[in-house]
Amino acid sequence: MLQLLLWAFYFLSLYAFIPALISRVFGFRVFKKGRVANEIALTFDDGPDLEYTPQLLDLLARYKAKATFFVVGSHAEKHPELLRRMHDEGHIIGIHNYVHKTNWFMRPKTVRNQIARTSDVIREATGLRSVYYRPPWGIINIFDFTNPNKMQIILWSAIFGDWNVKLGAERLKQKMMQKLNPGEVLLLHDCGRTPGADETAPANMLIALEAYMEEATKRGYRFVGIAEMIKLSEKTSKRSVWKNTIVGAWLLYEQLFHVVFRLKHVGEENQCFHYRIIKYNGNPIKLADDGYLNKGDKVVELHFDNKMLSTIAATSSSPLATGIRMLREVEEALPILARELANDPEAEGARSLYGITMIHRGADRLGFQVVPMPDGLFARTTRIYLRILTRVLTNKQRNSRGKARRDTINPHMLFMPIERLLMYSVNGSQSPAAKDVKPHQEVAAAKSSPSVDEAATDLESNPSVI
Repeated sequence: MLQLLLWAFYFLSLYAFIPALISRVFGFRVFKKGRVANEIALTFDDGPDLEYTPQLLDLLARYKAKATFFVVGSHAEKHPELLRRMHDEGHIIGIHNYVHKTNWFMRPKTVRNQIARTSDVIREATGLRSVYYRPPWGIINIFDFTNPNKMQIILWSAIFGDWNVKLGAERLKQKMMQKLNPGEVLLLHDCGRTPGADETAPANMLIALEAYMEEATKRGYRFVGIAEMIKLSEKTSKRSVWKNTIVGAWLLYEQLFHVVFRLKHVGEENQCFHYRIIKYNGNPIKLADDGYLNKGDKVVELHFDNKMLSTIAATSSSPLATGIRMLREVEEALPILARELANDPEAEGARSLYGITMIHRGADRLGFQVVPMPDGLFARTTRIYLRILTRVLTNKQRNSRGKARRDTINPHMLFMPIERLLMYSVNGSQSPAAKDVKPHQEVAAAKSSPSVDEAATDLESNPSVI
């Protein structure tokens, strides 16, 4: 009997467990995350549901969002009008088997029949056959890799357990906000009538999703169907294995650095900054508030989150795009940083923010003073480090002009008096410097400001590394 159980275990492992592991970890023959700049894919399993799917479609329509629905055939068969509405409103319909049963315990022929039967239901309702498939629980058997039906298998980059009503809308929202990043393929559920789910759980999902979509829209993200996500990702070059290895080691070093030097995080979700309180050790600097920053003064040393930087750089078309997106992230994070420093006893008495960056055109508009680094060993080693980092992270231009710009990378120091930073907690993401500018001054500044081409040139040669 024991021998029989062992043989059964070996068979099931080779049949489904190992293929599922390979697809999850390495993304073999599946799509699970995009390489894009501003797009997120919302995907919904187990529907359609007569109560919750119409509410979800209404919500998506309000935000002009497109989504992908992986329908259970037996549910879809009862509500063809919902399939027609999904199709008419521009959403993609995928297959989630005819019944919600794992491929682990079904023969290859049974799986093919499940897919074909659900495909027929979709075709009868919409006139089209689906080419997208998500196996229940994401469990793939070895024959799914042969792809006899020419189906694109879609997994996910983020799953939240939203089928459990005990999770609650607020906790679900918090978990979702941690995945507010470009390229995410979110797995949610618009039906709670499958084994292990709670029937009323989609009500929490709708509340959390609306908050998520509102915040994502403010940050400039778009919600796209899985077809567009795949198409956009194919246009973005993928990092080589050696680059991924270097980036992985770099991120591991950052984690160690945070522990050793006790860096503090800014915000709980989508962290942009980390900081520590240190004593300034450079030459005296005249600050914008007419005071001086002297050696030994307390400062807040800023560090841009390297994981966020890596994601932005990998999904941007050029160093220029990287720099622009990072400026936006900094602008969004400054009010949060201001509030946290106002409540941090250790920061009391700090004179200024301080950081080293490769952004120097655009940072002044956020209220920073930009000061060239004094030439010396530290400046030279920093320049070498940033050159290597730019080469590894960004999708650089393959021409002499791009090379010339990369060769002129020069790090700069950024300063902002703490009093000016604290104004962000009142003004929000608008620069406190802008609040003090009168209309006639804005016109004069606009006339004397650099052109768009000049700003683009400068950013292109100076992607940010704070």
